Amino acid sequence: MKAILFLITILWSMITFSQNVININETELNEDIENVLMKKLDTDSNSTSFLIWVKKEVPSHKHSTHSELIYVVEGQGIITVNGSKTNIGTGDYFRIPQNTFHSLEVLSKKPIKVLSIQSPEFFGDDRILENELKK
Repeated sequence: MKAILFLITILWSMITFSQNVININETELNEDIENVLMKKLDTDSNSTSFLIWVKKEVPSHKHSTHSELIYVVEGQGIITVNGSKTNIGTGDYFRIPQNTFHSLEVLSKKPIKVLSIQSPEFFGDDRILENELKK
């Protein structure tokens, strides 16, 4: 009986405390996209993680209540943050502070693939396009 309870406890702890492991280097874009595809990887009250493919560009926008961490998994582009342009490529990491306009122009032939971590949890409703503010 003790052995059965022990096995049940072990199985329960494995299920309850297991980690969701995703190899982002092996996660491929398996569809043709017009411009942007976002795949949510994980979320909790502190942050939301996305794998994002961009074929052409991301227009200038900001997040009034979120900061964003970006890691370039593959591809190349030009990131503009508060008007300052920087070339980015595979392996680059940078942070975009909250309430800061940023945009992306893709330079590579294949879509750029980035890991994006929004903090705090992101529900998709904190994206303010710069061109809409100028209207």
